[in-house]
Amino acid sequence: MVLRRCCKFGPVLVWFRLGYVVLLWICVTHLRCARAETKTVVQKDAEFDVTYNDTVTSDNQTIYAFNHTVSRNKTEGVRVTVDVLSEGAESSPILFVVRQKQAVLSFQVPLILRGLYQRKYPYAHVGRTLCQPPTRSLTETQYFFVDVSTLSSLGTHYQLRISRVDSFTLHTDKKFSFTASPSQPQYFKYVFPDGVDTVIVKVNSEMTFPCSVMSIQDIQCPVYDLDNNVAFIGMYQTMTKTAAITVQRKDFPSNSFYVVVVVKTEDEACGGPLRFYPLRPDELIDAGNRSKTLDVVVSPAISSDVYVMGMLFCLGIFLSFYLLTFLVACVENKRMHRRREGLLNPADMSPAETASLLGKPGVTPVSPYEYGSFVDNASTLSSEAITDSIASDANYGYMGQEILKRRPFLTAIHHVAIRIERSLESVAGRSRQESLSSIEEDDYDTLADIDSDKNIVRTKKYLCVSDLARKDKRVLSKKYQIYFWNIATIGVFYALPVIQLVITYQTVVNVTGNQDICYYNFLCAHPLGNLSAFNNILSNLGYVMLGLLFLLIVLQRDVIHSRALDRNDLNALECGIPKHFGLFYAMGTALMMEGLLSACYHVCPNYTNFQFDTSFMYMIAGLCVLKLYQKRHPDINASAYTAYACLAAVIFFSVLGVVFGKGNMVFWIVFSVLHILATMLLSTQLYYMGRWRLDSGILRRIVYVIYTDCIRQCSGPMYIDRMVLLVMGNIVNWSLAAYGLLKTPNDFASYLLAIAICNLLLYFAFYIIMKLRSGERIQCMAMVCILFTAVVWGFALFFFFQGLSTWQKTPAESREHNRDCIVLSFFDDHDIWHFLSSIAMFGSFLVLLTMDDDLNNVQRDKIFVF
Repeated sequence: MVLRRCCKFGPVLVWFRLGYVVLLWICVTHLRCARAETKTVVQKDAEFDVTYNDTVTSDNQTIYAFNHTVSRNKTEGVRVTVDVLSEGAESSPILFVVRQKQAVLSFQVPLILRGLYQRKYPYAHVGRTLCQPPTRSLTETQYFFVDVSTLSSLGTHYQLRISRVDSFTLHTDKKFSFTASPSQPQYFKYVFPDGVDTVIVKVNSEMTFPCSVMSIQDIQCPVYDLDNNVAFIGMYQTMTKTAAITVQRKDFPSNSFYVVVVVKTEDEACGGPLRFYPLRPDELIDAGNRSKTLDVVVSPAISSDVYVMGMLFCLGIFLSFYLLTFLVACVENKRMHRRREGLLNPADMSPAETASLLGKPGVTPVSPYEYGSFVDNASTLSSEAITDSIASDANYGYMGQEILKRRPFLTAIHHVAIRIERSLESVAGRSRQESLSSIEEDDYDTLADIDSDKNIVRTKKYLCVSDLARKDKRVLSKKYQIYFWNIATIGVFYALPVIQLVITYQTVVNVTGNQDICYYNFLCAHPLGNLSAFNNILSNLGYVMLGLLFLLIVLQRDVIHSRALDRNDLNALECGIPKHFGLFYAMGTALMMEGLLSACYHVCPNYTNFQFDTSFMYMIAGLCVLKLYQKRHPDINASAYTAYACLAAVIFFSVLGVVFGKGNMVFWIVFSVLHILATMLLSTQLYYMGRWRLDSGILRRIVYVIYTDCIRQCSGPMYIDRMVLLVMGNIVNWSLAAYGLLKTPNDFASYLLAIAICNLLLYFAFYIIMKLRSGERIQCMAMVCILFTAVVWGFALFFFFQGLSTWQKTPAESREHNRDCIVLSFFDDHDIWHFLSSIAMFGSFLVLLTMDDDLNNVQRDKIFVF
């Protein structure tokens, strides 16, 4: 019975409970609404430049209503300044919301800004500039409201002030001073005047710290003017004392932009000290006084005419070297033509005297052309032809005797002809022997008797070039041509990914607006298209043009020498320094590649791609050393594969030094040890002319040499000149290794380049001194090249050490070294370094090409090796 009653009234109980829950919910909602209705909302009509002192709690909300008239032709800034006067407001801050027609700005006070490692810095004094929405009417009255609220039940006292910014619009070439702090950023508007398409915005301060940020943003709301959002849009730079951004009209459709200046909460981004870690994660840190006084000025950039003048100036400088080379070639050709005519028609013999001599009875007239042909081509005549011309022809013999009696210089020609007759048999025999032998260098070097002969020849106390020029010239020509083809291949494979990478760098800079990525001289960085510093790229044109000119000069010499070899010219075969042009071609190609890669580096210069600017400098220094050594050691110079493998190892260490070398003592110890070992191995190779072996018995032989030469009997070195060079080289390299180990310079790539240049200069000075000591002379052309190159190098290094930027510091610190343009308002000091260094390298190459021209008529067994 009871169960039936429960089942009967069960649905009624369910509905009763549901109604009770609904009623309870309605009551709670009503109570909440009633409670909410007790919160007081006060709206006040407010005025500009009046300070409002008030208190806000969770039970009241204050709305300040403002109105102002805006004009389409005049822009005024409106600034909101708020101070919180109550203590302990960090736990329940006041929220300020500024409602405008097309924008809303909200911020809390105290304003909490975060630093590195989530440090928190509270600011009780906040000032913000309101974004100004554009107006289409000539004049318009706009309203905006400031809502003040908080969740604190205790009440918080504050001050509010709205003021106009009369100097909100910047004017061209007029400096404006202002003060900013992390909680009081500043920004101003600039409108492009008619006829100005590019301007430079410069912000300066006499205070290094606090660190700040200068940003260029389009005219739109909201404006990102806090440390935690200033990088969201536009272009920006960190700065200590100076910042400069070049702005182009084409990037801003409204023909105007905002200049935003924000002071950072910390100085770490500008290279300043980092504050201590907070003891607790949520601990608030007092930032102290971080106000900074700054100046801003907007100046017109250069016009398109200056771009044209800069390009013409650059082309004119280097095309003048082409013109000068052409004039020198013409003068030299004319001088040689006059010398040839002087041999054919001696100036001290009158025409009547020549006619009477040729008109004697029994004398067959010989035209000057025929006789000159014999003189010029004497080395090309066969033995029979010379014999017939001198011995068999009685008429010529009579005439020759008469001429030889009267002209001493023709006596010398007569002796040369006889010498040619005697030597042609040996030349012909040697040619037949060469044609029967293999032209592969390995076949020559692997013969046991030849190896024994090399041990005898190369260990002589006094060596001549003929002792080290015994290999087939065709073999050596092929060997040294590999230098050119290898470096051309290396250049192609190296340059293509470099170009791709720097284009990516420039794209990232243009898209993100982060101008701290690239270390330009921003005070003289002229953009063109997507390139930010076109002038730094253009100035590298000299390396390419002068490298090409050097290749043309080498090609001319190569053609002349090849023609001389084709006609078996005895001077080309037996006299002078053996001429192998492969290394010269490689040097010219390396100079062109240096220009290309330096231009790529200056698309976006920074520490990660500095290797692009230095890799072929290592190549050039190494090739110059190899060319100097090859001049007197053509048979034993390093092969292209060995040379480039060593240069690749140098570049490998350069990369390791840039990545791991900064402050890493382990790296510096390893590198210094390897540097010293390499110096000792190279010294041994040079001293013994390659006649030594690095095997398991090397230590035993070293001990034996020390015992016999130093202990048993004290004897001096057998090769004194070589020993002097190697001792000096070891002193220099050991000193450089010690300097690197003690100082650990941050710029490892430049340190490595300094090692290469020091060794090159040392070897070049040794070569010149030994050349003069051996009784040789330096011809006028080579001396002019040496003096000219030395002077240009001096000026070039002066401009190089001006240091307009440095990626060893932060971008903000680097900009402290920026300077204005110095030539045509287009080129800066570093551009002048590019001009002068390319000319100096070209002159250095000419020195190597011409310094031994005085030996062209000297037998190789009379030219000493040193």
